[in-house]
Amino acid sequence: MKNTTSHYGWLTITLHWLSAIIIFSLFALGFWMVDLTYYDAWYKEAPHLHKSIGICLLFLMVFRFIWRKKQVQPEALKTHSPIERKAGHAVHILLYVLFFLIAVSGYLISTADGRGIEVFQLFTVPGFGSFIDDQEDIAGVVHEYLAYSLIALALLHALAACKHHFIDKDITLKRMLAWRKTN
Repeated sequence: MKNTTSHYGWLTITLHWLSAIIIFSLFALGFWMVDLTYYDAWYKEAPHLHKSIGICLLFLMVFRFIWRKKQVQPEALKTHSPIERKAGHAVHILLYVLFFLIAVSGYLISTADGRGIEVFQLFTVPGFGSFIDDQEDIAGVVHEYLAYSLIALALLHALAACKHHFIDKDITLKRMLAWRKTN
C-alpha cells in the first residue's frame, strides 16, 4: 500500500490514475457543455454533473496531497539528469497548483449568485456570493485557461513518461503502472 524508495505503493498508483481519468473526463465534459443551449436535454444536468464530480475530485486531491506528503517518494533513477529531476519536480508541483486554482475558480463561478453547490443531491457546499464585480465571468475565463493549461501540462507529463519508457528504456513509467517492485 505504501511507497518505498524504489517504487510507488498501490494507493499512490490508484490515486494517480483515478485523478487523471477524472480530470480528463471533467475537461471533456466542460468542453462539451459550454456549447449546450437552453433547449438541449443536458443543459442543466451537465453543469450539475461537472460541479459534483469536481467537488468529489477536490476531496480526492486533498487526500492525495496529504498522502503524498506523508509518504516516502521513490528516488529518482540514476539515469535521470539533474535537469530532468528538477523539471519533473516542478511539473508535479505545477500540476497540483493548477488543479487547486481550477477548483477555486470553479467554486467562484458556481457560487457567485450566493447559491451553494449541490453535490449529487447528497450535500451542499455553501456559497458566499460574489466577492468582486463580474465574478462569474472573470472566474469563468480563469477556469477555462487554467483547464487548458492543466491538460497541456498533463499531456507533457505523459509524453515525458513515454520518452522514459520507449527512448530511455528505464522504469519510470513501469513504477506508476504496477504496484509490485520493478527492477
